[in-house]
Amino acid sequence: MSRGLDTTLDGIAELQVETATGTFPDRFLASRDMERVVREIDRARVQFVADFLREGGFGSLGYRAPIGALADSWNIDWGTARQYVNAAQNLCPQVGLTGTVLEPRMPICAAAFADATIGLGHVDVIRKVLESGEASRLSPAMCDEVEQRVVEYALLNRPSEVFKFGMDVVRGLDQDGPEPEDRPEAEVNELTITPHPDRPGGVIKGRFDNPVLFATIATLIDAKSKPAGADDQRGSKQRQAEALADVCGYVLDHGDVPQSGGHRPHLNVHIPLTELETRVRTAILDFGGAIATKDLRQLACNAAVIPIVMNSDSQPLDIGRLSRVIPDGMRRAVAARDRGCARCGRPASWCDIHHVVEWQNGGQTEINNLVMLCRMHHREIHATEWIVRMVDGIPEFIPPRYVDPDQFPRRRPTRALLH
Repeated sequence: MSRGLDTTLDGIAELQVETATGTFPDRFLASRDMERVVREIDRARVQFVADFLREGGFGSLGYRAPIGALADSWNIDWGTARQYVNAAQNLCPQVGLTGTVLEPRMPICAAAFADATIGLGHVDVIRKVLESGEASRLSPAMCDEVEQRVVEYALLNRPSEVFKFGMDVVRGLDQDGPEPEDRPEAEVNELTITPHPDRPGGVIKGRFDNPVLFATIATLIDAKSKPAGADDQRGSKQRQAEALADVCGYVLDHGDVPQSGGHRPHLNVHIPLTELETRVRTAILDFGGAIATKDLRQLACNAAVIPIVMNSDSQPLDIGRLSRVIPDGMRRAVAARDRGCARCGRPASWCDIHHVVEWQNGGQTEINNLVMLCRMHHREIHATEWIVRMVDGIPEFIPPRYVDPDQFPRRRPTRALLH
């Protein structure tokens, strides 16, 4: 335990004595110091997040985003974890591409937070004020004025009151509002899909001026991007992106798609011979981009895969036999047992089937070796150190030590346990 933390704990012990004795007014006044201690701890947590972000620590643990890592490790809600990450990105000095140390984006707010005169909730609403569309039209000098006035107001007012005050200040400085359009724009409905030239994945951008087209897409995405439950740690943007992929996957599985016949896509995975000899560390997909072992394993769970072994001249040496990994009847049996995602309860129609002992490692395609996982938790199993195992025919999940040092197994409550 650090010396600073020892000092903090000693201070808390003294506060407990002060708030347990004396008159009611004195005891209640002493309790204000507890909030200051909480703010000092929050300041240390924000600095930790900033340091971990700079050093790439979250990615080394297998997490795509720091918010999920904090929510798992600290056992806090996704929204609270997001506040810490946003605070770290705005209140702490950043390091530029050239190694230059940059001033915090919100220096006035950072100073007040460091002095424990405002809390994490204040910081979050001040950030929202400064990142609002109205504030984006202000000059840098005006934004500094907004930050100064809002921080001063926050010293004596609650976060909910601070946001309204801040937006009033912004609108007072932005009296002209947005520039009026000289003429209405022509209706544009377009969608572009651009693969990354240097890495897997890509960017999808769309614009739908036609209200019917937009409403059709937005209604479906909205319905499928709702949080999967209390343990769903994704932000709204991530949920919407994965909802779009889920919708497309569902159509490929069940819809009338040309040349697909309602089946999962057949993926050609190109494996160089040298990689095969070293137990396949990477592979190439038809649509480009190298994929790592964990992603290849997830593909093997999700779709029929045709392995194509390539020699050094990129000529095929052997083409594997196409086989469907999970028969439909077996999937229905697993769905009946798990009632959706075994981690979060997301509906079965939007889940994958995962081999507990992986198929390529000799795992059998039988119900006691299969578990139903939503896309989010399926990725988590492959990308992080979470472990799934079967105990008495029921899936349970063991967290990494950095989430729970005791690694206490987690089970989704069954109906029998809830009644």
